[in-house]
Amino acid sequence: MSIPGPAEIRALHEKHAPTAEAFTLVHTHCEIVWGVAEQLLSAPHLAHLDAELVRAGCLLHDIGVYRLYGDDGRLDHANYIRHGLLGHEILEAEGFPETLRRFCSHHTGVGLTRHDIVSQGLPLPPADYLAVTEEERLVMYADKFHTKSRPSAFLSPDEYAAHVRRFGADKVTAFQTLRAEFGDPDLTGPVPGVEAAGLFATGCPAAVAP
Repeated sequence: MSIPGPAEIRALHEKHAPTAEAFTLVHTHCEIVWGVAEQLLSAPHLAHLDAELVRAGCLLHDIGVYRLYGDDGRLDHANYIRHGLLGHEILEAEGFPETLRRFCSHHTGVGLTRHDIVSQGLPLPPADYLAVTEEERLVMYADKFHTKSRPSAFLSPDEYAAHVRRFGADKVTAFQTLRAEFGDPDLTGPVPGVEAAGLFATGCPAAVAP
């Protein structure tokens, strides 16, 4: 399988982003997620993972967010949970293999199940959207430590655990399993991709243009 590099993926973001502001918000977030994942990959017990695949997954995972922008430039927050499947559709139309498309459709939260979708009435086809491979799980996990909400911010592991608790104790357990598998990232020092974006990994709101 041919894995796209950062330049090819950036061009894909530029192609699908409806505005320069949307591109900056989404692509910067994807770069930060890769920075977190890259740091975690330095652990000896993760040396067997495919770093190029993880990088591509991080840089592609949120590309579906662009489809949620209306003609007025506003983001459709009510349907945000659909961004993963929308990204899957974008990559399918672009000819990318399922291995890469799954990073979009299988990274939301700590995994969406058919039960979640049916019981919560979520606007998604009922199915299990769970990260399965170690690379998928790492991308999903790294994504939890940075939010695009305005202002964008870094979340510590404990902050995310508190956030996900509202979705049920099983989600907290799933997150703690990921922590045990991949470890906690160090968000107190430089994170690759962060300084270039003018952000600081302090756990405080980051300065993404509003």
